[in-house]
Amino acid sequence: MIASDFIYCRPDTLKEAATVYAKLAGEGKSPVYYGGGSEIITMSRAGSIAPGAVIDLKSIPECKVLEQNGAALMIGGAVTLRSIRESKLFPLLGAAAGRIADHTNQCRITLGGNLCGTIRYREASLPLMLTDAEVVLYGSGGERKASMLTIFRERMRLLPGEFICGVNIDARYLYAPFMHIKKTANEKIDYPLVNVSAIIIDGRIRAAFSGLCAFPFRSMEIEAVLNDKTASISSRIDKAADLLPAPALADAEGLSQYRIFVLKNTLCNVLERLRHDFK
Repeated sequence: MIASDFIYCRPDTLKEAATVYAKLAGEGKSPVYYGGGSEIITMSRAGSIAPGAVIDLKSIPECKVLEQNGAALMIGGAVTLRSIRESKLFPLLGAAAGRIADHTNQCRITLGGNLCGTIRYREASLPLMLTDAEVVLYGSGGERKASMLTIFRERMRLLPGEFICGVNIDARYLYAPFMHIKKTANEKIDYPLVNVSAIIIDGRIRAAFSGLCAFPFRSMEIEAVLNDKTASISSRIDKAADLLPAPALADAEGLSQYRIFVLKNTLCNVLERLRHDFK
């Protein structure tokens, strides 16, 4: 648990959560929003953070919704990765969620927590970038909506005091042909060397990446190269690897050259397996 003293709040409405946050922030309490709490607890134990107040979002109905309503799937920000996977409502997101942490932590980590956390991989962002997801946010100014590609630029770009109420995904994307490949250095449950999510929409491949650079990304330039059927697969892959938006990471998981090697092999696998779904 969190070792230091703190104020615990469990609001029942979106407005109450934002109001309490603004009040506590004004009092210098350094409040944080709490979903599953795995990262907050870990960082507090390590002394990296010392929140004076914790605002638990799990009692807010809009943050717990997980249902397809008409033409869209709605997933609340406080829904756990395990619930997303077991629902089978969005197989690509379920596949990505199923490779984040172990079973115990998947039962605690929430969608909003993974997207807004400090761990740079933020793997749940990939399917949302690929499917033009709409992010529903709430803060002192009330509710606002933004496309995932607009608000997620290397990380979530929230206004002070905002939190993720949920995301909406157009139903036409939910069961499109897809692949999710996560390559790790050692264990099945580990931080990624290269993590690729790919989906076929309107006969074209979309791809998003994590673990490769210091932030998750989707690149339209890379997608244009991957969809160029006039070029060979090997040529497309080589060109794609030259279009990274930032240098490949070099860390304890692997050197940058090795990550590029893994990326090329992974893209080859993706293109070979999805090529029959291209128009």
